[in-house]
Amino acid sequence: LQMAISNIRYGEGVTKEIGMDLQNLGARRVCLMTDKNLCQLPPVKAVLDSLAKHGINFQMYDNVRVEPTDQSFLDAIEFAKKGEFDAYVAVGGGSVMDTCKAANLYAASPASDFLDYVNAPIGKGKPVTVPLKPLIAVPTTAGTGSETTGVAIFDFKELKVKTGIASKAIKPTLGIVDPLHTLSMPERVVANSGFDVLCHALESYTALPYNQRSPCPPNPLSRPTYQGSNPISDVWALHALHIVAKYLKRAIKDPEDREARARMHLASAFAGIGFGNAGVHLCHGMSYPISGLVKTYKAKDYNVDHSLVPHGLSVVLTSPAVFAFTAQVCPERHLEAAEILGADIRTARVKEAGLILADTLRKFLFDLNVDDGLAAIGYSTADIPALVQGTLPQERVTKLSPRPQTEEDLAALFEASMKLY
Repeated sequence: LQMAISNIRYGEGVTKEIGMDLQNLGARRVCLMTDKNLCQLPPVKAVLDSLAKHGINFQMYDNVRVEPTDQSFLDAIEFAKKGEFDAYVAVGGGSVMDTCKAANLYAASPASDFLDYVNAPIGKGKPVTVPLKPLIAVPTTAGTGSETTGVAIFDFKELKVKTGIASKAIKPTLGIVDPLHTLSMPERVVANSGFDVLCHALESYTALPYNQRSPCPPNPLSRPTYQGSNPISDVWALHALHIVAKYLKRAIKDPEDREARARMHLASAFAGIGFGNAGVHLCHGMSYPISGLVKTYKAKDYNVDHSLVPHGLSVVLTSPAVFAFTAQVCPERHLEAAEILGADIRTARVKEAGLILADTLRKFLFDLNVDDGLAAIGYSTADIPALVQGTLPQERVTKLSPRPQTEEDLAALFEASMKLY
């Protein structure tokens, strides 16, 4: 087992130090990445002020797509190659941070084909051996935890499925977790980002244990980023789950609740440290085709010009079905998670753990006005075969499920997720 995480700096207003950080790195040409919405908002202004104050020479790329695609990654990579940058700053949610990681990687490895580093079986999954430039990540959502991880996710358009790049080499040099930035998030963005934190914590805590994953790689270089649940990740996952249980509803219901939003920002980083080493499993594996096959669903509070199912929503909609399914392998952990999320387990029997956690999650989602299952976001039983086919290439995460699953099992899980309440 090996722990890899970025350095993290936390606190209100720490963004003002970013200009000094870049000075300390000796950066002469900086690439600042963000998206079209954020470039009008306070987080980007705070970064720009610090860069100006410390005389940092930079170019801004604000064309990041929310829920990126292979093409949107390639556009950012092209910009990075042309700019010959010696440092990167990403200001945004997971989409911006992941795009910036990919741009840094391929600019450092200009001869590589795009699929070289993309996870197998879709890409070649080659190990990264080139040195990358420093990347400072400034998360503006309390969700992905991408500031701590070596993972970058995108939609592969041709196959209508999400995949990604996973390597310790692409994790940010520094994550600047400034809770002031979460005040810019609209209500549904807070909710969906929070669901991602919830699932990161639940999935990494219930993943196949690291010592049951086989075979052990012959060389540490080929050790996977996602290693299975382990004693270190467990600490972070459980702590994040406690924070979600206490603060997520508050952060969603009251935009002025600075304490709740600040706590969720930390929970996002904590869960990132957990899943960035343990991995996630079925909720994430099944979420990738749910996002990739989207038809016309337009999420509330997301100001974008394309249909999209926000990542956290696509992940959480299958969670009741998934944990009812996985609980028969490690019921104690599922029961413990249900209790943290508010279930009364005093009279619970161990074999009911999955149903108890599933009911707890349903009640949680119902209280937060979450769409009633996959049917409410435009899917029907007729889509199940395509959703299953889109999950099969996600072996990197699905094989971390504590309970192995057949295609029939996956179909049943999608079926059970069509309606939640």
